[in-house]
Amino acid sequence: QVQLAESGGGLVQTGGSLRLSCVASGSIFKIYAMGWYRQAPGKQRELVARIDMRDSTNSYADSVKGRFTISSDNAKNSVYLQMNSLKPEDTADYYCLIKHFNQVVTWDYWGRGIQVTVTS
Repeated sequence: QVQLAESGGGLVQTGGSLRLSCVASGSIFKIYAMGWYRQAPGKQRELVARIDMRDSTNSYADSVKGRFTISSDNAKNSVYLQMNSLKPEDTADYYCLIKHFNQVVTWDYWGRGIQVTVTS
């Protein structure tokens, strides 16, 4: 089993910054990808940013390009999301996801979610 621990959310004014962190622990064999998703009230969960460990590529939702930066620390099994120039529409619950390969299958693990609120 793999556990994810998220931190760094909170309340911030428009234009402010927050940094989300997610640490994976437990029986980790190989992480294929790490990412952040978000879900606003009444909306579907959407991809915010993702790192593919197999080819070291990053991808971002168009709405956050140029404002958010995803990074990882492979030694610490951690992924981070630096969020700058925050807007009220960034308000959502943010979820960490890892794609973990356990030598047999690849499985998605989700964090519990962390709230980000941006006030105008």
